[in-house]
Amino acid sequence: MTFYRVFMVLLLLFFSTFANAQAVETDLKEISAASVVQEKESSSIKMLFSIAELQKRLNSRISEKRERFEKSSSEAEKETLKSELTRLDKQLNAAIGDFEQIATGIDTGLFAEKDREEFDWQDEILSLVKPGIKEIKRLTLKARQKTKLKEEISRYETILPVAHNAIENIRLLVSKTSEKKLQRKLKGLLPEWKGVAGQIENNYKIAAMQLAKMEQGEKPFVETFQDSIKNFFRTRGLFLSIAVFACLCVGFFFRLFYRLLVKFIPGYTSKYRSFYIRAFDLGFKLIALICTLSVTVLVFYLAEDWVLLSLTIIFIIGIVWAIKHTLPKLWHQSRLMLNIGAVREGERILYHGLPWRVKEINFFCKLANPSLGISLRLPIEELLGKISRPVNRDEPWFPCKRNDWVILEDGIRGKVTNLSHEMVELVQRGGAQKIYQTQDFLAQSPLNLSTGFRLKVLFGINYDHQQESTGSILKILHAYIQEQIIQEGYSDDLLNLRVEFNSADDSSLGLVVIVDFTGKMAPLYQRLKRAIQRWCVDACTENEWNIPFPHLTIHS
Repeated sequence: MTFYRVFMVLLLLFFSTFANAQAVETDLKEISAASVVQEKESSSIKMLFSIAELQKRLNSRISEKRERFEKSSSEAEKETLKSELTRLDKQLNAAIGDFEQIATGIDTGLFAEKDREEFDWQDEILSLVKPGIKEIKRLTLKARQKTKLKEEISRYETILPVAHNAIENIRLLVSKTSEKKLQRKLKGLLPEWKGVAGQIENNYKIAAMQLAKMEQGEKPFVETFQDSIKNFFRTRGLFLSIAVFACLCVGFFFRLFYRLLVKFIPGYTSKYRSFYIRAFDLGFKLIALICTLSVTVLVFYLAEDWVLLSLTIIFIIGIVWAIKHTLPKLWHQSRLMLNIGAVREGERILYHGLPWRVKEINFFCKLANPSLGISLRLPIEELLGKISRPVNRDEPWFPCKRNDWVILEDGIRGKVTNLSHEMVELVQRGGAQKIYQTQDFLAQSPLNLSTGFRLKVLFGINYDHQQESTGSILKILHAYIQEQIIQEGYSDDLLNLRVEFNSADDSSLGLVVIVDFTGKMAPLYQRLKRAIQRWCVDACTENEWNIPFPHLTIHS
């Protein structure tokens, strides 16, 4: 219990000491603030007294100049005095303005009446830009004011010694001359140059006081940045967020409404839609865009944020101006979307040298090639300047398909493993791969074996068998090859077999074996060629038919 009491006493002492320290610190802050206020008030009173003295001197100089102007008989001197009076009046007005500004502590120019301006539609349009420019000027106001004050102070520091030097030179000349008339004229210059020096010194003090006041009220950069961010999200950032949220809500609403239309309007989901449905779809999207932009303008108008409102209006005007220059292009795009342009859905079009079926025309269009098994997604601009035509039922979309066997003009035979509108890959017997760009592949005029093919094998026998060459030999050879095809298991894919007499050559009687196979035998194309040659030789051996060879005959 004793320890507990001691602890509570120490805790009370600590809090009382801390409260006293806080009170002392608060008193010190109040005293320092009061001293700063008193210092400012004393400096302001001194400045006001100095400006009042300056006004008094300027009034006396103006009176003096006016008397000289009325007494003068020279026109040149009157013009000079008139210009000096104008300059002194400006200085006096400036001194009166400075006196009011320091006395009131505000910018008195805010209460000045402005001239009434006539209506000009060009100026009214340009006035939309003014809020944005004013906002930029407001953000950089302090920096520009500080720079301007520093430049003025630097200028006053440069010319003030020159003015004092001029006064000293005049006084020196007055003391050195003994001519009364000259002394009188020189002394007449002294009030004017004293007034100039006093005006410069007064302006220098005002600028220095304003700069000191601005620097005293400045905060650290981090604190200023944090305050700017907080202020942005409390005002303009909040309005911007509300506008974005409103746009998203409007877009979501139109999206849901669009899905309902798709479900309940007949023909909306058909493969190829009618002109009226397309026109309605295009108009619906245009109305959705206009409503979204209008909601943004409405939010900024209700929030009375004229900067964001003017920027939004400028953005919309920019869009309209851009549409004005791209109107012909938009007209052609609209015709395409309405399916009344040069390219229409369901028709055939050439793109990058390949035929494509136009599946869908929208802001992004879909093209498909049934043989390649791929589709493209293109912006509608890609279809401008192109022409489509109706599709014939039996016309091909590509010379081959994947897994087909082809022979090219360069002699390459292989299986198509991959193909697209960019490249075609062939795999030859044995596994070797060869890749062609699609345009180069088409230039090779590929022969597709997978749809079926014919083999024509030429064979010759000796003239000793001339009598039987067009009769029994043909039947015997046909039966023999037929039997061999059955034995080796090729009969299921045999479509046709003929053995015919071909020609009477110089040293032999030419026969031709014609065999048609289905596309399944395409991988064995060369093997079948060699097999037919072998079967012909075996038939000659079995039937003792002589196979000729070239003879060299010398005539004398």
